[in-house]
Amino acid sequence: MKASDPPPPSLWRDADFRRLWIGQTASHLGAQAGQVILPLIAVVALSADTQQIGVLRAVQQAPILLLSLFVGAWVDRRRSRNVMVLADFGRTVVLAAVPVAYLLGILDIPLLVLVAFLVGALTVYFDVAYQTSLVRLVSRGRLAQGNSALEGSRSAAQIAGPALGGALVSLLTAPVAIVASAFFFALSFLSIRRIRRPEPMPAPAVRQARVGRQIRQGLRLIVRDALLRAVGISSALFQFSFAALMTVYLLFLPRTLHLSGAAVGLVLAAMGPGALVGSLLSARLPKRYGYGVVLVSAAVLADGVMLGVPALRGSSTGTIAALMAVNFLFGVFSQLVDVIVVTVRQAVTPISIQGRVVATINFVGMGLTPLGSLLGGCLAGALGLRTSLLLTAVTLALSPLFMALSPLARLGRDLPGTVGEPDG
Repeated sequence: MKASDPPPPSLWRDADFRRLWIGQTASHLGAQAGQVILPLIAVVALSADTQQIGVLRAVQQAPILLLSLFVGAWVDRRRSRNVMVLADFGRTVVLAAVPVAYLLGILDIPLLVLVAFLVGALTVYFDVAYQTSLVRLVSRGRLAQGNSALEGSRSAAQIAGPALGGALVSLLTAPVAIVASAFFFALSFLSIRRIRRPEPMPAPAVRQARVGRQIRQGLRLIVRDALLRAVGISSALFQFSFAALMTVYLLFLPRTLHLSGAAVGLVLAAMGPGALVGSLLSARLPKRYGYGVVLVSAAVLADGVMLGVPALRGSSTGTIAALMAVNFLFGVFSQLVDVIVVTVRQAVTPISIQGRVVATINFVGMGLTPLGSLLGGCLAGALGLRTSLLLTAVTLALSPLFMALSPLARLGRDLPGTVGEPDG
């Protein structure tokens, strides 16, 4: 699709896309709420110490690093919707077992760690499959619209999910609150399984290829193609730095600024509306100014607004308002970056290898988040929260700096063409 072509009809008129969007949104809400509720169960119901909480959070994130490459090759062999439905069903069953175990008096830390790992593993399957499913469901000319909606709800869920999880734990007992996550996964299951548009099975050659060979194909394509290589490196730089920053940020708000739990939730929730605004802009701005210009500018602005947070002091209304403004703007600009990066990646990648490319980039990027979180904790302990927050905010600039020097910055108003699939 060229910039001069008339815009395609709205995807919101497509019932199957709406079902995918509802399912994806519910799934992300359940996953994000669960990441908060599971540690709170350990703290409130099982009196876990800090070391046990650290292990639990690491286990929640570990499947990204351990399973992504295998899952990418596995998803490319199957219908992505079937994978999403099975992942939703599995997470519903696993989480529903937590309150049952609690009522039976058999819930303990090892069982909760097992639940965290299983949910994290099934989430890896769902996330790879949903990013692959859009390319199989809509035409190339509607990718920007689809990603705008899907990435907008994902970013909003990243903020609304933890806030919802904290609120439910306050209203209910922690083991009962996890039922909310199970409910969202069940809703996702019911919505996605109602998609009617046929999804063809991958070609026999793809299904019969060895997993190791398929993983190498995904890695080779990213290494060989300059755009995909730039996407992978910039994503890794951002995810590592952002994990370090958020570890410090979530300590800085209550301990240094002395914000109440409600105020912290309000501040974090401001990112959600920002993400929605960013998703709307992402469908328009690249066609007007060019994908590269918007991508680099948005990345610089998103990272730049966080530099003002360490200067804030006290818990006054003005401080809370300033934090909400920072989070809103970060939501707007980071959402622009997310949608453009995903759209470019999908446009460049052949459909038959989408799962492997998604999984490889997730492996490189999200796989570094545990290391970033550990770095943030170490800096906070050694240098103090305010200094550590400033340093981690500065490291966020590494990603837009790399983008500005990469081929991503030179993208125009038309999406690049698909690259050839590597042999062997």
